Amino acid sequence: MMKLLLAVPLLSLILTALEARPKPAAVKCKTGPLDIVFVIDSSRSVRPFEFETMRRFLIDIIQNLEVGPNATRVGVIQYSSQVQNIFSLKTFFKRADMEKAINSIVPLAQGTMTGLAIQYAMNLAFTIQEGARPLHKKIPRVAVIVTDGRPQDRVTEVAAQARNAGIEIYAVGIQRADMNSLRAMASHPLEEHVFLVESFDLIQQFGKQFQDKLCAIDACADGKHGCEHQCVSSRGSYTCRCRTGYDLNQDKKTCTMINYCSFGNHSCQHKCVSIPNGYYCRCNDGFTLQADGKACQASDICNGIDHGCEFKCVSTPGSYRCVCPEGQQLHADGKTCYKCKSGHVDLVLVIDGSKSVRPQNFELVKQFVNQIVDFLDVSPHGTRVGLVQYSSRVRTEFPLNQYETAEDIKKAVLKVEYMEKGTMTGLALKHMLEHSFSEAEGARPFSQNIPRIGLVFTDGRSQDDISEWARKAKESGITMFVVGVGKAVEEELREIASEPVEQHFSYSADFSTMTHIVDNLKVNICPEEGKGEIEIRSPCECEALVQFQSNTVGILENLTEKHILLGHQQGPGLSNSRCRIQMELGVCSSSSKDSVCLDFSSV
Repeated sequence: MMKLLLAVPLLSLILTALEARPKPAAVKCKTGPLDIVFVIDSSRSVRPFEFETMRRFLIDIIQNLEVGPNATRVGVIQYSSQVQNIFSLKTFFKRADMEKAINSIVPLAQGTMTGLAIQYAMNLAFTIQEGARPLHKKIPRVAVIVTDGRPQDRVTEVAAQARNAGIEIYAVGIQRADMNSLRAMASHPLEEHVFLVESFDLIQQFGKQFQDKLCAIDACADGKHGCEHQCVSSRGSYTCRCRTGYDLNQDKKTCTMINYCSFGNHSCQHKCVSIPNGYYCRCNDGFTLQADGKACQASDICNGIDHGCEFKCVSTPGSYRCVCPEGQQLHADGKTCYKCKSGHVDLVLVIDGSKSVRPQNFELVKQFVNQIVDFLDVSPHGTRVGLVQYSSRVRTEFPLNQYETAEDIKKAVLKVEYMEKGTMTGLALKHMLEHSFSEAEGARPFSQNIPRIGLVFTDGRSQDDISEWARKAKESGITMFVVGVGKAVEEELREIASEPVEQHFSYSADFSTMTHIVDNLKVNICPEEGKGEIEIRSPCECEALVQFQSNTVGILENLTEKHILLGHQQGPGLSNSRCRIQMELGVCSSSSKDSVCLDFSSV
């Protein structure tokens, strides 16, 4: 805001000739409007004749001002132990009315509460309601404080607040006034705003000098000063000033906001943002500022964005992730979920029911089994699941063809009763191979190309030999997975598992933590390709046999050399003999209805 800094140095004032000057015939002050409030001391220390001199001082100044609604507005307040409004900025617009009101002032004759008077001027006298014009109009607000004593209250802080509010303060001390108090009240530069008049006799002469300065040329008025924020007139010149919270740059015209964040004491958890007169804290994206204005907490990003998660979105610090229902996996797109529907299997779970497992852990094993089932697409033409429990004996809890839905299987699993005896793992593998994967119990024929998977769960060393039946199970085409817990023997587990062993073998230290291996099993059990039946062509059919005959004709010639005479005598017997040789080589299956054995006699 543009302010009028109109004053005269104390030294010049003292040296000025004190002779009376003739009263001007016309108004002199035409340099621009002011909102000026006189704050006069009427404490008991001001004697009656001295107060009369102060009245004359006010009237002389007002007589030389161009007063009016659009020119200079004048207000007067007096103070002692209290503050009294004589007239406000909006009360009078004629000098005669103001003079009459000033002559009617009755001194309060009490204490000296100068700080209270400044507070009143700031909070009331210079408000728009009391006649002060809005700040954006840049009408200077000037307070002239006239006092003869030391304030009985604190003036430093309230005077600073008034100056920061845009009020230009002149402190005029008379006779007994305290110079330190005057300097604490006045605006800067102090030498142009602080005055000490030696006696009330001289105040009238001071008034004439003060009047001349009020009507001096305003160097800021033409608008050519170039000050970015505020222009301050000073004896025909000017200085630029910045608003609170800014520093004046080296060019003495432009201003730069003070970076309060650079002081290093902001305590913001994430970011500090500097603003005029201070700073505020800001959080990184995905976080919310807490009530203390400093700390940040991860916000629920899922509620504020279109995350695209098929099932559920979970917010994380600064981001989010998608999750799937129990038993389903997240696709590579990170959004959608899937069950094991890219292929179907015949899955037989073989669980250890020996006494070392203990009842409470056996319940955890059943939950573990149901987590696997949750992931599978169970149906008669999809995935089939069978369950076998073993201890000193083996018991089929339900075969592959008993249940057609995952829910039915899970209910059946929960009803399984704990056997609680020995650990005959080898016997369990034999049972799985000979019974569980038989077509009678629901295993689909090899010709349908449905993967057969065995999942063995055990918690200890087997009491019988597992080598033979583990080998036979894998040789029969069953992919074997094994899960060991607690005291399970790693050597046995690796012997049961299919190749590569690391992909088919898992171990957990105890039952309560074994669920971490479920996801790995889900991925490995679920086949990547194959739905339902796939046509398997006999290796004895044309395309395969052409390749075969070109590679093996020499071998066959040698193998059948001893049968040549028999061939001449019996004819077809040679073909039958050769077909048997082919079957021995694994090219044809004697049980295949579609196998065709070719007579090589024409080769």
